[in-house]
Amino acid sequence: MAERNAVEWDEEEIASLSAAVGALKESMARVIIGQENVVDLLVTCLLAGGHALVEGVPGLGKTLLVKSLAQATDMQFRRVQFTPDLMPSDIVGTEILEEDTSTRQRVFRFQQGPVFTQVLLADEINRAPPKTQSALLEAMQERAVTFAGTTHKLPRPFFVLATQNPIEQAGTYPLPEAQLDRFLLRIDVVYPTEDEEVLMVSRTTHAGLDDAEPAMTVETLLRLQQLVRDIEIGEHLLRYATRLVRATRPSETTVSAVKQHVGWGAGPRAGQALVLASKARALMQGRLAVTREDIGAMLLPVLAHRVLRNFEAEADGVAIADILHALRNEIRID
Repeated sequence: MAERNAVEWDEEEIASLSAAVGALKESMARVIIGQENVVDLLVTCLLAGGHALVEGVPGLGKTLLVKSLAQATDMQFRRVQFTPDLMPSDIVGTEILEEDTSTRQRVFRFQQGPVFTQVLLADEINRAPPKTQSALLEAMQERAVTFAGTTHKLPRPFFVLATQNPIEQAGTYPLPEAQLDRFLLRIDVVYPTEDEEVLMVSRTTHAGLDDAEPAMTVETLLRLQQLVRDIEIGEHLLRYATRLVRATRPSETTVSAVKQHVGWGAGPRAGQALVLASKARALMQGRLAVTREDIGAMLLPVLAHRVLRNFEAEADGVAIADILHALRNEIRID
């Protein structure tokens, strides 16, 4: 690592932090059956200090997943079910009028909403109207809530996992592209294998599932998030990540699949997200430097919600994964 990090990060502390990541995954594995890739991406997003958008049909354990993450990291957890009548004040909080029993004076006091937590599950975020979505997404970006001219800081760390149901879109409010860009990763939760599903049914209908045991303190997590920022990435890999993002833009790309099937490419924030997620993955793999494999592995979860297909791609059934696969094959590293 660079000289500036050699003083701050000694080998003993790095080894301890790496062991904490392993313990975190082991703790979650005792509760979450299968879904190893989903757990890895979720932890990657947490270490990178970002937020995650999770898509999957009901009943795949998305709530249990994020609840177990909160338990294993000893963080406060809250869940909000988004509905069409949910108001911004139901998320961020509101002012209430209180009367002092001794002086009879009435004063307004800010009552914090459920967003004032460390891990927030925003369930079916696309069911709430845009005003409520914006209130949450502003808090995600600023990590603070401003109400009546007063700014209230959110706890640290602050991690939002928002879910969407991909098969039911009636009566929903799709997130605008600018708001989707606020999520570091999009994680797809798929059906378990037959053996995993048999084990899941057996456990949940017999003795039930235990809670995840705390495996990491909040202080350790914050230190890990600092370490992720100091993971090394070479100039050639930095240019490679940037080149991948720029190649998603139809007006600039040389990739035929992008020209034919993409309506709107990713912006500069996608490059920041790709590098940061790659650094977090490198740390999870026990390395202090990013490799090309890290960038390739994070390409789909980082860009899946930032690259928009055109009508032709939707009509032909071309998936975003197919487009990004072609992109990865054609863009070369120096």
